[in-house]
Amino acid sequence: MNDPGWTLRALRGATTATANTSEAIGEAVAELIEELVRRNGLEGERVLSVTFSVTTDLDACFPAAIARRRADWGAVALLDCQQMAVPGDLERCIRLLVHAWLPAEREVAHAYLRDATRLRPDLVKES
Repeated sequence: MNDPGWTLRALRGATTATANTSEAIGEAVAELIEELVRRNGLEGERVLSVTFSVTTDLDACFPAAIARRRADWGAVALLDCQQMAVPGDLERCIRLLVHAWLPAEREVAHAYLRDATRLRPDLVKES
């Protein structure tokens, strides 16, 4: 993109699933994506890629498969991976990293939801 009014930004977020089920993971992922879209005014054609990582206790479904359901994310590169297994890590945690074009003047708004607010309390913003 050559428009000087836009800049490539990285958005972070995390949430937790209530259980290791496709339904619980899907609900958590959809909620996290919707919150990032809302906070940052994201439009599908401006989202380049999303990398999801999940803790080892989540294996019922792929978060990228949930994101792929978004009608406006057909061209978004999606990737799933497993988070490093570190003793004491937050259980049933889903993290993401989004690369998107945003207006240069727009402040990035990360989203940490549910129990994941403990990961980055400095970035937690009230809705």
